[in-house]
Amino acid sequence: MNDFGQFAKVQGSKLVPFLVTLVLYFSLVRKDPQGELWTTVLKCLPIVALMFYVVAKGISLKKEYRRSLWILLGLVFSSGGDALLNINLFPFGMISFGVAHVFYISAFGWKPVKWFIGIILYIAVTLFVYFVHHNLDEILIIGVPIYCYLITTMLWRSLARAVDSRTFLSIFCAIGAILFVISDALIAVTMFVGVPVPFARLQIMITYYAAQFAIALSTADDGPATQRSLRKKIK
Repeated sequence: MNDFGQFAKVQGSKLVPFLVTLVLYFSLVRKDPQGELWTTVLKCLPIVALMFYVVAKGISLKKEYRRSLWILLGLVFSSGGDALLNINLFPFGMISFGVAHVFYISAFGWKPVKWFIGIILYIAVTLFVYFVHHNLDEILIIGVPIYCYLITTMLWRSLARAVDSRTFLSIFCAIGAILFVISDALIAVTMFVGVPVPFARLQIMITYYAAQFAIALSTADDGPATQRSLRKKIK
């Protein structure tokens, strides 16, 4: 418990901008945005604050910070996706988030593979794509399946990493990946299936910001061996 308290104290100050921007967004954006500049800025600010966190906790071009670099790039493209979605450019926002997931996949790595997890997830996403594909048109009939397989791969790699290492940060990151899928699933069922979801925007944004927070926080143990000892302390 003391180790966790020390961890929270060290990382907490760097996360203050994220908490402040979260409060601003949920306090000021009370209804579905209509492409206004101010709502776009407020929507992107929490992700920008997470970029600040990844940089502030320590980052460089050295090999031991490679995961931080990939996740930082994922956050950059996520912020771009947020802006594009907010101004009703859904296909381009989806592409930006797809690139973000490629960076997250790179951050989580391919070892161990854990094929069983991947096969189960791919079967599930294939059924989902089959279920919604008749509601898609134009570029979405190609883009949505590609995006679905990308985010599923991201989830697979985060789960495989968590199952293997079983540290607090890797498990928390996997929970974040699950929340990311839930957030996007809520978007899909409201947009493509037409299922009414109570307080849809709130549910989508809460799960989304929680997901990005968990993924960004997973970089806390990146760095030299002295910093990586954090992995053992918070198991």
